[in-house]
Amino acid sequence: MKKYLVIGNPIDHSLSPQIHNYWMKKYKLADSIYEKKKVEAKDLEQIVEDIRNDKIAGVNVTVPFKKLIIPYLDEMDKVAEVTQSVNTLHKVKNKVIGYNTDSLGFLKTITNYYGLTNTQINMNPTKRDFFILGAGGVTSSIVDSLQYIIGKSQGMIWVSNRTKKNADQLKKLFPKIELIEWGKKPPVFCDIIINTTSVGLKKNDNLNIDLNVDKRTLFYDLIYNPKETNFLKDARLRGNKTMNGQMMFLNQAKIAFNTWTGISPEIDEEVIKILDND
Repeated sequence: MKKYLVIGNPIDHSLSPQIHNYWMKKYKLADSIYEKKKVEAKDLEQIVEDIRNDKIAGVNVTVPFKKLIIPYLDEMDKVAEVTQSVNTLHKVKNKVIGYNTDSLGFLKTITNYYGLTNTQINMNPTKRDFFILGAGGVTSSIVDSLQYIIGKSQGMIWVSNRTKKNADQLKKLFPKIELIEWGKKPPVFCDIIINTTSVGLKKNDNLNIDLNVDKRTLFYDLIYNPKETNFLKDARLRGNKTMNGQMMFLNQAKIAFNTWTGISPEIDEEVIKILDND
């Protein structure tokens, strides 16, 4: 039996097993199973060893281990190198390789929102500014995608984080971003405000900052479970458009599944239904 895992802490919110097990059944991978596992930082080295020794066939990595897993890996793909963030592990020729499928998953979601292809949006001269809340493990993937979307236009990515340390580390990776003090807003209109923090996983979670902005701004939350965080609910009640992390989650999962199995699974109505009904 081939065993796949998603590891994180917390992990109860993850719907990855439902999605991957659905695809495994659909594509007749009867010898495969996908589970979730709550781990601590001290467990990461053993997880990688288990992949190396074929005890685990593949792993998804979620909060808060996307950076912490890196020292135990043999190699990383190009996007993981640039972002210093890993969310997928796979063994290739006795090497455990870390991949970043978050960046492409988010890029696919946002290009669909704009109704453009990747190439079209990269070449588009329209100036777009973006505002990111948070500077954790997944934020570098979002910045990577947004820099591609901005392309050669004069758009700017603004980032605000509670702690200066994480924000400064992000700026070292991406010197073109503009840091802004937590609780303040960029002095320009932003196309999208993106919550990359884990605030919202719990029912009563609130960012407690003033985000009353232009009604044309889209509020995007990477969290997909619950479907509507307070960040999105408050924006909706103010009259803004909102979008949760459902499609990014599915797009990145599709790339991870393909990395492990060579099969590019369809994001069909049944998959959407699994998330909507959970």
